[in-house]
Amino acid sequence: MDAQGEETFTAGLVTALPIGLGYFPIAFAFGVAATGAGFSGWEAAALSVIIYAGASQFLALALLTSGAALPVAAFTLIAMNLRHVLYGPALMKAAGQGAGKRHAWAWAWGLTDEVFGAALGEIARGKRFSEAGMFGLGLLPYAAWVGGTVAGALAGGGALDGWPVLEAGLSFLLPALFLALLLSILTRPQVPVIAVAGLACVGGTMAVSATAGILGGMVAGALAGVVRRGRG
Repeated sequence: MDAQGEETFTAGLVTALPIGLGYFPIAFAFGVAATGAGFSGWEAAALSVIIYAGASQFLALALLTSGAALPVAAFTLIAMNLRHVLYGPALMKAAGQGAGKRHAWAWAWGLTDEVFGAALGEIARGKRFSEAGMFGLGLLPYAAWVGGTVAGALAGGGALDGWPVLEAGLSFLLPALFLALLLSILTRPQVPVIAVAGLACVGGTMAVSATAGILGGMVAGALAGVVRRGRG
């Protein structure tokens, strides 16, 4: 993100390569699961093109196939992904004064958990924020996710039935990828904030649901960060 013009876009693509490699197999599993649940290939692809939210898409399958009302399913997905609203402002704050945001309405679409973590990592390593870099960073993972979904839908439901270990392992790829990105930018002052967020997330998940845990962790982490900054 520290160069200009086309090199900046290319640098974003290079940074996004590990994310894209992680997204493709998960999206493949989603395409297989969607067609196995009765969705057509076009419907499975549309879910990835429109929602593009990883675990939320698997949750959407579970809700829709279990007969949940559409408004209930929509509200659940929105609640689960509210954290994404904070990613743009947090990234721009980290980028500092003068960071371009003219085309934020477009590149912000690609701010998944992993892309957000990678962007913060680049800034933490001294790279300069650029919108061209963000387009590169967001485009490759999005293409990998949609492409993986299409490949999985074409393979058809049941394509992973003979590989139960692989199917179970795929569910761990996204959390592992995000954890790796988090560790790459971790500093000692951030440990208490992350610990508070983690405990709130685990507690909320065990006491209520995964959605409540995510929201609780997000709020608790934000409050802990504000308290830490106030004391600093």
